Amino acid sequence: MQRKGIIFAVSLACIALVGVTALLVVNAYVKHIGGSNIITPEEAAKLKDVDCIVVLGCQVRDDGTPSEMLSDRLKRGIALYEQGAAPKIIMSGDHGREEYDEVNTMKRVAMDAGVPSNDIFMDHAGFSTYESIYRAKEIFGADKLIIVTQEYHLYRALYIAEKLGVEAYGVGSDYRTYWGQSNREAREILARCKDFVKTVFKPEPTFLGEILPVSGDGNITND
Repeated sequence: MQRKGIIFAVSLACIALVGVTALLVVNAYVKHIGGSNIITPEEAAKLKDVDCIVVLGCQVRDDGTPSEMLSDRLKRGIALYEQGAAPKIIMSGDHGREEYDEVNTMKRVAMDAGVPSNDIFMDHAGFSTYESIYRAKEIFGADKLIIVTQEYHLYRALYIAEKLGVEAYGVGSDYRTYWGQSNREAREILARCKDFVKTVFKPEPTFLGEILPVSGDGNITND
């Protein structure tokens, strides 16, 4: 019985080792592919024929103000718009419930900074990084875009874009050090592996709907 117990324990350890190794290999692969298109703000401003800047959503506080991470994403996205990197901005985030609204908060901040309302599109169903990129292409017709988020998140976003056939470049919005970042980095390994699998099967997002070309008037996405 003791010998069987040892064999069982060793088998479990081997399975766990294989699983961890697979996670780390996939994580490294996603970072390698996605990282190749991370560029500086100066490089982004020199790109030609970019359809839009996509600012990925993040937590909005109960009082309706953006979290530090979202504030910095908006700061970077607005700066790129002002530098002429792209003529339009898509604010993509979670507005799946009436009581929680990332995208209207994002648009309000941009408008307060002087971005015209008609240049701001809201993707109310950007419930995940995968869905935001998928919808940017299929709903908003964006073929070439600049993605804005924190650098640790850019690797996955750009990997997804590459696998969905979108020409995308990423600009980091790391203006500061964020509390709890080590935990986010650890969770991101699992998220990269999850989206690695998702981009193999390419499921449709939660919602699709009518085409809203990003070349048009962003006010069409107002609710």
